[in-house]
Amino acid sequence: MKAAEEGTAREIRMEGGEQVLGLTPVEKKFLLLAERGDCATVRNLLDQYKDQPEILDINCVDPLNRSALIAAIENENMDLIRILLEYNIQVKDSLLHAIKEEYVEAVEVLLEWEESIHVPGEPYSWEALDRSSSNFTPDITPLILAAHMNNYEILKILLDRGASLPIPHDIRCACDECVQSREQDSLRHSQSRINAYRALSSSSLIALSSRDPILTAFKLSWELRRMSRLETEFRAEYNDMREQCQVFATSLLDHARTSMELEIMLNYDPEAGPGDVWQPGERQTLERLKLAIKFKQKK
Repeated sequence: MKAAEEGTAREIRMEGGEQVLGLTPVEKKFLLLAERGDCATVRNLLDQYKDQPEILDINCVDPLNRSALIAAIENENMDLIRILLEYNIQVKDSLLHAIKEEYVEAVEVLLEWEESIHVPGEPYSWEALDRSSSNFTPDITPLILAAHMNNYEILKILLDRGASLPIPHDIRCACDECVQSREQDSLRHSQSRINAYRALSSSSLIALSSRDPILTAFKLSWELRRMSRLETEFRAEYNDMREQCQVFATSLLDHARTSMELEIMLNYDPEAGPGDVWQPGERQTLERLKLAIKFKQKK
């Protein structure tokens, strides 16, 4: 009886000036074992206390707000991830942590698990995440984070499932959402726009989602040039992204294997009709070069 009481005794700690119930000794042991990757003992603990959440809550978190699942992801312990999912641990923002760690296998397993328990009509995690206790800002979605990491494989997995990245609202947008966001925190509002543009300028995302990557890079570079002049306090960030787009567009030309491929790329006109497409041997029009001059793509 005494041992049971000790197992349920939760420590009391202060957080934000208020008393908050902490972890039980069993939960501390559980999180430590998860950190060490001791799958067998973790499973035994979960079996032993599966009907006693007051002693062991599988969703408990350490002082750094890390659950056992997040620890397993950071340590790339796939066996432990599968065990925790088997016992129905809450996934919460674990997908974002897996993307941050660039742990492709964990991303696939978490998405497959979600599909197996998904309730029709409810949004998927890559559409709307519950980030009430998240370590990420609300504007960071799985697709945006994967684009920030420039991880081609994870981006493809998310895009194949239907994830999309909306174009940021204009800086002068007066819609209710933008007005409210600016009034609440203008700095965070600007930062969320930067995060969106940083994702859009990802070379992997442009390559996967655009039918004309060079034109997309040109237009995005032009837009980032405009943004650098409008948001002067973030000029350096926008100029860095603009430079990234220009480097991407020129690097695509480096992948041309023959002079004929290079000619086709330089003379391609995206607005030409089926009968007006440039053919090898014809007089060169250099439409891409003209487009580069139009959008001030100096590189």
